Amino acid sequence: MNILGVIPARYGSTRLEGKPLLDICGKPMIQHVYEQTKKALKHVVVATDDQRIVKAVQDFGGEVVLTSPDHNTGTNRCLEAYRVFTKKNNLKFDIIVNIQGDEPLLAPRQISLLTSCFNDKNTRMATLVIPVKETEKIFESGVFVVIDKLKNALYFSRSIIPFVRDADKKEWHKKHTFYKHIGMYAFKPRALMSFASLQQSPLEIAESLEQNRWLENGKKIKVEITKTQTMGVDTIEDLEKVREIICGKK
Repeated sequence: MNILGVIPARYGSTRLEGKPLLDICGKPMIQHVYEQTKKALKHVVVATDDQRIVKAVQDFGGEVVLTSPDHNTGTNRCLEAYRVFTKKNNLKFDIIVNIQGDEPLLAPRQISLLTSCFNDKNTRMATLVIPVKETEKIFESGVFVVIDKLKNALYFSRSIIPFVRDADKKEWHKKHTFYKHIGMYAFKPRALMSFASLQQSPLEIAESLEQNRWLENGKKIKVEITKTQTMGVDTIEDLEKVREIICGKK
């Protein structure tokens, strides 16, 4: 399978403006994400709406596409970058992987696990989840996922799902395996185009989770389960923790 990794990276952020360019142990965050992705994939491109990020990626020798500033989702930005990159390089891809630009601790094996979902020829879209077994982790904020017996997603929610009836909340982790979503997606090209063309759906708007758009239109999302914990950077506190981890490894 020929696979393209796309890393959407916006400069604007309500909590951390210029997040992709924040320094982590001598490198901008986007470079850490790019280098981790390159360990798993031959073809990787950053999709951004800002010339400062374009310059930063070019400075470390990465591939980058300047996309429209009007995209309201990373998925639409991913689609534009895919189209530009394939036309420029005269390449065809079987799978496009949408990788979060604020995950500098990304594990390359997670990308390999995600793309393995496409060994099933019926898979059009796939994502990753991680089991949560500790009580305190269950009640931390995040996106929860319920899946069927065939590892297809049933629903994504910012609320804890499912609700365990007739059990104290401190015992919920003993009664059920909860899954949290890891925000990495993979698509077949036609599925990515179809997804981006769909109108926003009521459940997507209610939860502010675009993956529910696909499910609400009767489509399936194949799920694979990872045991590897990563950490996104949303706050200054997250940034300092990631710096400690990466600088400590060096």
